[in-house]
Amino acid sequence: MKKITVLFFGVALLSSGAAVAGNAAAGKEKAKVCAACHGADGNSPIADNPKLAGQQADYIIKALQGYKSGTRKNPVMAPMAGNLSQRDMEDLAAFFSTQQGLTTFK
Repeated sequence: MKKITVLFFGVALLSSGAAVAGNAAAGKEKAKVCAACHGADGNSPIADNPKLAGQQADYIIKALQGYKSGTRKNPVMAPMAGNLSQRDMEDLAAFFSTQQGLTTFK
């Protein structure tokens, strides 16, 4: 019974996106270049730019991979992502996914 419980919780953690191997502290440093458009903590001050704070880490990685490969089109993000390694993407994802997303509802 214990083995089944441990296995269940292990699968639950993996499927929740918690298994991203990025380093949030390293991501915070790497995210400085992102701050002009996405805000220092991922809460963009510009309405047209996505808020990254609180996004799922695996979603951020997938989006960055798409910009880098060209399957996701954006003339600003393509060159930004083109310079990122897989580790950079994981670190950025770890940082932004741990930030508190702000709502702008009135």
